[in-house]
Amino acid sequence: MSDTAALPSSFDPNDRWGLHPRVALRPEPFGALAYHYDNRRLNFVRSPALVALLKILADHESVSVAFDHSGVADARRPAFERALSALAASDFLQPLPELERNGSPG
Repeated sequence: MSDTAALPSSFDPNDRWGLHPRVALRPEPFGALAYHYDNRRLNFVRSPALVALLKILADHESVSVAFDHSGVADARRPAFERALSALAASDFLQPLPELERNGSPG
């Protein structure tokens, strides 16, 4: 089984994703606490590199492009994609509209 086969069909790293507007990240030594104000869920984001990736997701045309700009090693991408997929399934991430060529949402 490939690493991407474990991802739910709704999460596609070739699409643009970002933090849900009702999610707050609180920095912690281990990474961050992510709290969703609508569903009152709390997630422990146990990697500072994943927190950094979460903060830049919406600035890029896809998760894959955000990875390229994040400095996450290729070997770690499958684990990070699984974490992002779990966050998407918990409504901490949401799909975003595609970016236009000038960088603004379309």
